[in-house]
Amino acid sequence: MHTSESLEKVAEELSKLPSIGRKTAHRIAMYLAKSQPEDVISLSDALLNLKDTIRLCSICCNITESDPCAICNSRKRQKNIICVVEEPGDVFAIEKTNEFRGIYHVLHGIISPLDGIGPEDIKVKEFLKRLTNEIEEVILALNPSVEGEYTITYLSKLIKPLNIKTSRIARGIPVGTDLEFADEITIAKALEGRITI
Repeated sequence: MHTSESLEKVAEELSKLPSIGRKTAHRIAMYLAKSQPEDVISLSDALLNLKDTIRLCSICCNITESDPCAICNSRKRQKNIICVVEEPGDVFAIEKTNEFRGIYHVLHGIISPLDGIGPEDIKVKEFLKRLTNEIEEVILALNPSVEGEYTITYLSKLIKPLNIKTSRIARGIPVGTDLEFADEITIAKALEGRITI
């Protein structure tokens, strides 16, 4: 039994977003229904503007409003180090640390044979075109999943003949986590990646 078809339609569309379940979608739809019309129009305009202005950078494949993006265009970035990430959100996460001064390449996915996603379905070809003599290091910063590991192995094999230093981000125990709550694989990777102090 629905109270409103339009409310249900909004909740249905919202539930398609990542991390938004039916209950949260209904809460947001109810909030929007109670909001002032100008607030809902402002949100609608912002969403439409997003779709009209966002594109992929022709160099790194990150989302941007200008091409090339601000990172690729910056003279302050080290253009000889490329950090390869899975999604545009990963660039945002790394940039928040203010630690990385190189440039990026966004794959827009990872290789997943079980899901029918091969190298041709993500931005591997575009990445390989960027591996010129100026590139000194490639950092593979992919998520620690089976598919992420497979993608790292695949890319490493392609990079190896080019004699470019290839590294991956460290894996292990997050700060603030107790060892007793970490799984065996995380602990094993933390021991494997230990550093001398």
